[in-house]
Amino acid sequence: MPTGLVAEVKAWATANDTTLSEAVRRLVELGLTVRSKAKQGSAARAERAKELASKAIDNLTAATPESNEKASRKGNLIKGPEEFREVRVDRPKPKRG
Repeated sequence: MPTGLVAEVKAWATANDTTLSEAVRRLVELGLTVRSKAKQGSAARAERAKELASKAIDNLTAATPESNEKASRKGNLIKGPEEFREVRVDRPKPKRG
């Protein structure tokens, strides 16, 4: 064991009024009873992110009176600020007429 870890175990043994070998045994037993949390797969993480984003958007728009108003705001967000609309290459140019 690294010297620092031995020092920590000795300190734990002293604090718990036990011998070094008893402290090692008890700490190993404690470590073996702890279950690590299973990591979510990337698909599950992506789904959770979508879920959280949806809830956040719903919370932000909860006070909006009408669905028409929500649609209008969403459209404005998608279009972007007016000063940038002309330079976007991913959107068709508006017809002037």
